[in-house]
Amino acid sequence: MVLYVKAAEILDKIENKEGAIKTLVYNSKFQNIKQLYALVCETLKYSKNLEEIITSTGLLKQNKLKMNVAKVLVYDLLIGRGVKCGGSWKALIMKHRARLQAALARLKIKRKVSRNEDLLPKASQAQGKQPPRYARVNTLKTSQEDVIDYLKREGYTYLGRASSLEELQQLSGKRFYCDLHLPGLLVFPAKTDLHAHFLYQAGHIILQDKASCLPAFLLNPPAGAHVIDACAAPGNKTSHLAAVLGNRGKLFAFDLDPKRLSTMSTLLLRAGVTCHELANQDFLTLNPEDPRYSQVEYILLDPSCSGSGMVGRMDELTDSPGSVPAQRLQSLAAFQLRCLNHALCFPRLQRLIYSTCSVHEEENEGVVRACLREHRRSFRLVPVLPSWPERGQAPLTQCLRASPGETLTNGFFVAMLERRSPGEQEDELTSDEDVTSLPANSDVEAESHDPSPLEAEPAPTASKKRKKRKKKPKQQQEN
Repeated sequence: MVLYVKAAEILDKIENKEGAIKTLVYNSKFQNIKQLYALVCETLKYSKNLEEIITSTGLLKQNKLKMNVAKVLVYDLLIGRGVKCGGSWKALIMKHRARLQAALARLKIKRKVSRNEDLLPKASQAQGKQPPRYARVNTLKTSQEDVIDYLKREGYTYLGRASSLEELQQLSGKRFYCDLHLPGLLVFPAKTDLHAHFLYQAGHIILQDKASCLPAFLLNPPAGAHVIDACAAPGNKTSHLAAVLGNRGKLFAFDLDPKRLSTMSTLLLRAGVTCHELANQDFLTLNPEDPRYSQVEYILLDPSCSGSGMVGRMDELTDSPGSVPAQRLQSLAAFQLRCLNHALCFPRLQRLIYSTCSVHEEENEGVVRACLREHRRSFRLVPVLPSWPERGQAPLTQCLRASPGETLTNGFFVAMLERRSPGEQEDELTSDEDVTSLPANSDVEAESHDPSPLEAEPAPTASKKRKKRKKKPKQQQEN
């Protein structure tokens, strides 16, 4: 019964626009977060249909139920896997089961559909389509050839290196490709579940979205380098960096949440990572002049963001298109800019990757533009992966974007900055009018993408500096 109480409370808060779905679910303190999140999301998807069924049967008039409690119960009864509680609520809903089932059947006839999923609006059906399942070969423990051979012995069919995204879309059954953009990334049909597979349990493959593999791949630190993973948990990117380094060098990884850091430590142990040094510390508190970081030349910065690019987020059903409040975006962008500016203060830094799983310009191109305005004499934006089909918003087309529709991945953004060589001329940047005005401070803490980033208080907007204009000489009078 607790599951349905929590789900109904979250639906009430969503209606009152009290926060994002993942934040509300995470803050509920419910023991099984995944179960609660799934129930809330699925109930939201079918919300209008459920309300029509409940209203047509008079369920609320005959019983002391609130609409959102009725919705979660009726969803599980008619569409889910059955009501998961006992007591009075189950007795009540089972008493009306026949009437509710008849109402669902009438609704399908009215809409001229035969399946429950066909009752959903087209946008929701498109949102429900999952990208392929990606599995990164962990070269710290095995090789791509060995993984492919193992899978072939289990009855999988290896189709070679994909030549187009269309080929990945058409995958089915036990067939898989090697990705066309990223080496060592295997691509399976969307519903392939490898969590119980030996290769995953033994750390030979890492289940990681393709877009999430881009930062470490593009940073590409050489073996022996010193690297910082600024906001590291849950650790997939950290393990990827260690694989790129070949476990040779030094990998400093930071995160504020001790529980997430503990989970990350277990993940890295399973992945065979040995070159790392974990710290339960805010990246913004690091002293760039500390001798421990005197050899750091590479930084991966993947700070807290709105998470709006994650496939499966249901916020667009509640407040599309502005599901993330403007004040929260402003505060996140300010925090991200602080992290980026801080990272560029490390004296030996040569290359930095900035990434988010956000689709919002404020957290992506806006942050990069504001940073470059301050650091344009020292760092430049570097074009990356020219074969990638989706680019950053103009004029920052050197950056990458990713999305389910264009790249068959989660929504993502990546920018690469490199230190200028002595005497190198500044690039032509966007005009001041194109640079997003960001708050000077933010209360968002330095953490990696969390299932539910904490809501942040808006920070005061920084005043724009006025440019000094040279006075034009007075025109000489004609004789």
